[in-house]
Amino acid sequence: MGGLDGFAFTFLNAKVMAEWLPKIAEGFVLTVALAALIVVAGLALGLGLAVLRAMGLRVLNWGIVFFVDLFRALPPLVIIVLLYFGLPGMGISLSGFWATWLSLSLVLAAFSEEIFWAGITATPKGQWDAGKALGLRFLPILFRIVLPQAVRMVVPPLTNRTIAITKGTALASVVGVAEILGAAQSAMAFSGNPSPLTLGAIAYALLFLPVVGAGRWIERHVTIPGR
Repeated sequence: MGGLDGFAFTFLNAKVMAEWLPKIAEGFVLTVALAALIVVAGLALGLGLAVLRAMGLRVLNWGIVFFVDLFRALPPLVIIVLLYFGLPGMGISLSGFWATWLSLSLVLAAFSEEIFWAGITATPKGQWDAGKALGLRFLPILFRIVLPQAVRMVVPPLTNRTIAITKGTALASVVGVAEILGAAQSAMAFSGNPSPLTLGAIAYALLFLPVVGAGRWIERHVTIPGR
């Protein structure tokens, strides 16, 4: 069998797709949950580190910079493998799901800290001076005046980086997590047909195309203060 018929039988086999669609759907739900947890934890930790860095404690800042540079430099797959296979040697065992969550959350935190920090440092010095003139201390100025402006400035790059990292959920298949790719690979192995991979590609498109579209909308409509 060759030509278009052969292609359709290999990659668009309706019988195989119908049989394995429920498994791919389960992987889709798992991927959404994993991505959501990564976004929440990564952005929260990144913002927290940026706030700590703004306090100007030199030793603490050195540690934050080291953390950020380390997790921006290491490939996410390497981190996942190290946590999943290395931590049991220290008596700590993580499932593939949680090893992936922790790895990608740390990567997102590293990138988002730099983005938040860039927003904080880009806020005009006059905003700090205005807060001091009102009798406010450092933390109220930071949280009530500077951070709202900084966050608004960095929404577009932060959105793009978040999308890029959450697409790394596909790496969870390496440590046995049945997310979309893991479910598709398992289905392909059992069916002897790669059509489940086509279903997986469709599932990823359904998940991330709206997110990418939302990121593009944010880039166009979020106004940077002062512009």
